[in-house]
Amino acid sequence: MPTPAKHDHAHDPHGHDHSDHGHGHDHGAGACCAASAVPLALPAAPSTSAQGMQTPIRILQMDCPTEEALLRKKLTGMDGVAGMDFNLMQRVLTVTHAPSAIEPILQAVRSLGFTPEIANSAAAQAAPTPEPAKPWWPLVLAGAAAIASEAAHWAGLPGWVAAVLALAAVLACGTTTYKKGWIAVRNGNLNINALMSIAVTGALLLGQWPEAAMVMVLFTVAELIEAKSLDRARNAIQGLLQLAPERATVQQADGSWSDVAAKAVVVGARVRVKPGERLALDGQIVNGRSSIDQAPITGESLPVEKAEGDTVFAGTINASGSFEYLVTAAAGDSTLARIIHAVEEAQGARAPTQRFVDRFAQVYTPVVFAIAVAIAILPPLLMGGDWFTWVYKALVLLVIACPCALVISTPVTIVSGLAAAARMGILVKGGVYLEEGRKLVWLALDKTGTITHGKPAQTDFAVLNGGVDAEVRSLAASLASRSDHPVSRAVAEAAQRDAVPLHTVEAFEALPGRGTKGLIDGNLYYLGNHRLVHELGLCSDALEARLSELEKQGKTVILLARADADNGAEIGVVGLFAVADTVKDSSRQAIAELHALGIKTIMLTGDNVHTAKAIAEQVGIDEARGDLLPEDKLKAIESKLGQDSAVGMVGDGINDAPALARADIGFAMGAAGTGTAIETADVALMDDDLRKLPRFVRLSRKTHALLVQNIVLALGIKAVFLVLTLTGQGTMWMAVFADVGASLLVVANGLRLVRFRG
Repeated sequence: MPTPAKHDHAHDPHGHDHSDHGHGHDHGAGACCAASAVPLALPAAPSTSAQGMQTPIRILQMDCPTEEALLRKKLTGMDGVAGMDFNLMQRVLTVTHAPSAIEPILQAVRSLGFTPEIANSAAAQAAPTPEPAKPWWPLVLAGAAAIASEAAHWAGLPGWVAAVLALAAVLACGTTTYKKGWIAVRNGNLNINALMSIAVTGALLLGQWPEAAMVMVLFTVAELIEAKSLDRARNAIQGLLQLAPERATVQQADGSWSDVAAKAVVVGARVRVKPGERLALDGQIVNGRSSIDQAPITGESLPVEKAEGDTVFAGTINASGSFEYLVTAAAGDSTLARIIHAVEEAQGARAPTQRFVDRFAQVYTPVVFAIAVAIAILPPLLMGGDWFTWVYKALVLLVIACPCALVISTPVTIVSGLAAAARMGILVKGGVYLEEGRKLVWLALDKTGTITHGKPAQTDFAVLNGGVDAEVRSLAASLASRSDHPVSRAVAEAAQRDAVPLHTVEAFEALPGRGTKGLIDGNLYYLGNHRLVHELGLCSDALEARLSELEKQGKTVILLARADADNGAEIGVVGLFAVADTVKDSSRQAIAELHALGIKTIMLTGDNVHTAKAIAEQVGIDEARGDLLPEDKLKAIESKLGQDSAVGMVGDGINDAPALARADIGFAMGAAGTGTAIETADVALMDDDLRKLPRFVRLSRKTHALLVQNIVLALGIKAVFLVLTLTGQGTMWMAVFADVGASLLVVANGLRLVRFRG
């Protein structure tokens, strides 16, 4: 687990507030307090920062703002404590502190009834201690006793029968709630356990025996149900951890092969992979070939062909064939590990809506508690109201006072969205970017490797002056294959693809800045650019017009010219080849989808203006700017920035660093296997498919819609039952149903994002 407190410029180039400070609030359903059996990744080891040591502490009992508020109140102001960051979904508290303060911090955590485990603990490293599973029979006994108490009351049995059964029910399932409630009250905190303890105790004192019993039973059942619901959100991230197998088949020093734990495999080791097997480590193929399903890493829907020299990633699936590869990264530093690291860190960065909800909840609970006290006291004192009636209404209001559904809905929704993005091959570095993506109005894109393949390819071929197609291609390819210039390689590769035979070239010579020449079958041939043809005196008006037309399309033209080897008599230009960096098919579709979403596009490139405009026209980009230096791209981004809209920049994460950092959201293309891109980008697209951009925008809009829905649901349900209570129609068990029901409803609504596919 990464240390969420470390947010430097590389992680947050825009200065967004990712901190978790100042959110001491209460949280609702006790479900949050129920520990999960889901195995979690260990937090990172303690580290140092400018403020002091940073120690990640796992607390299995901490998974909602109920516990966060207790811990924050307890640790704030302690000597040596400089700051705290909470990752509730992973149950990790990262404390920034003086070296001598760690023991007092752990003691303070234990005083709240929690069990802390720090990363450098031998026991924690071996296996984090799970909280013991609670036996089910006390809850069943409590439920039976509560129902029996209700039956005794309706049957008109003596009051003591209903009372004894109710007390048995409360004791059977409510002792944990009372214990946690007492700790909260003792530390000056009004959380759900304290509110529920006060409400149930008040009901018992008022003689509402069956109702008090049913409220406690319903609350305990709610704990179990919501715990399972929250575990689904955790499982969305934990599923990433299970992608890479724990063992790999590794070659030993004597040449034999052995099954070895992946964590023990060193960089440079040789690993063998069988058909259908999942890769345990990153590496480079050295023997064999296969097709590999890279969907877990890049989100690609089709398997990718891999051969010697190609890179493979941990967590991907070998579809067919067997191969061997050399390990290029340890298990803890693989591309998959970096993805998990980034997603877990992103959970600690609160999105704008989440920060609003946290601040709102800070005020909401104390205000409603004060209203409940006023309702219990003022009407009987000032208006002669019945004490029993108004105290009962106040107790019902206490149950309603907990902002459970409101607070838990935002982290569940954000984590579900982050997990859905990761499964699509989109790595989002924080909830702020996931939510702000919906505001994108302009999207700037680099050209080479982003919109285009980044590799020249032959696009046009023509025979001139009576040449023969096959012979002209053969002669040109023979010269091109001897050169390492990208344009020559494009001509040679096109010929190789079409199985064009080659001639033997003698007296080959490279002509810097012009092309090449050589003897083939006793004749002298030139393969070069427009400038070389001019120098040879072979350019005609017709040829000039043709070259000008192709160059306006952003293409580079080379020509094959023939001369007599004996006397140098000029024969003329016999072949024309045009080469260009070709546009990806996915780019056209991506730009069309972005336009459909109302997002305007601009291409920023260092290539010449003609090429920029030609490529922009091919893919439908709104605006194109060429001949740009990195600082020019930065100015172009700044010119598009606005207060009410967001500007995104798409590049390779390194060369376009200034523009990527200045944009509201920086997107790195093809980040798989590139640690720098994963670390520096706000959003990393794991492959080079631009269609992931509209998917990200749609996911962002869906996430925001669900956040708004959950806030409306949570507050709306609370408001309805508040009115019912004040008008005398609300009962305590109805209030519990309202609180629990709203919590389960918003959690289920947020979890819908896990299934989002764009």
